[in-house]
Amino acid sequence: MQMGLMILQRLRVRGGGNFKISPSLHSLFSRPPPSRLLSGDSADLVDDDLLSQHSPPPLVKPLIPTILQPRVVVYDGVCHLCHRGVKWVISADKHRKIKFCCLQSKVAEPYMRLCGLDREDVLRRFLFIEGPGLYHQGSTAALRVLSYLPLPYSALSILLITPTPLRDAIYDYVAKRRYDWFGKEENCLVLKETEMLERFIDRDELLDHNQSDL
Repeated sequence: MQMGLMILQRLRVRGGGNFKISPSLHSLFSRPPPSRLLSGDSADLVDDDLLSQHSPPPLVKPLIPTILQPRVVVYDGVCHLCHRGVKWVISADKHRKIKFCCLQSKVAEPYMRLCGLDREDVLRRFLFIEGPGLYHQGSTAALRVLSYLPLPYSALSILLITPTPLRDAIYDYVAKRRYDWFGKEENCLVLKETEMLERFIDRDELLDHNQSDL
């Protein structure tokens, strides 16, 4: 503003005093900055508006979906035959690729919902969640689990070339009679062999349940 007034004064001197400055032009250069015309709340609002124009937009935290673990076997934890199978896989799985979860625990529920299955479906054929959007049941699940084990066990996964209806027919025949042939328990059998629990994603729930029964 001071620079503008100096220019006007020089023009007046050069014009020999005949140069007239209109009141509107003089008021334009002599007007104080807009921020000085505002005080109190009004000035604060202007400052906030100016800051908001130059400040980056606020960061919005993305919604983080529930992350389910891959390579999880959900099985009938009270079945003796199923327990023997799990125990064998744990001993063969030297690289600890496969994790386990008892069907009877609440931790298993989101895995079943993800696959559109209920407890009866998994009681009939155990479930193997291989990864996002990829799960298997019955004989295919068993062979996919074998594919993650070291040789020579992984070589058995070549049986996947056998027609699924034939494989599942054999699986279903044994599964329907497993309680009669091998027996069952009231609680998950892994609680009798707690050294296996480190491979179970529902170990905390199982241990809490076990403590409440004592």
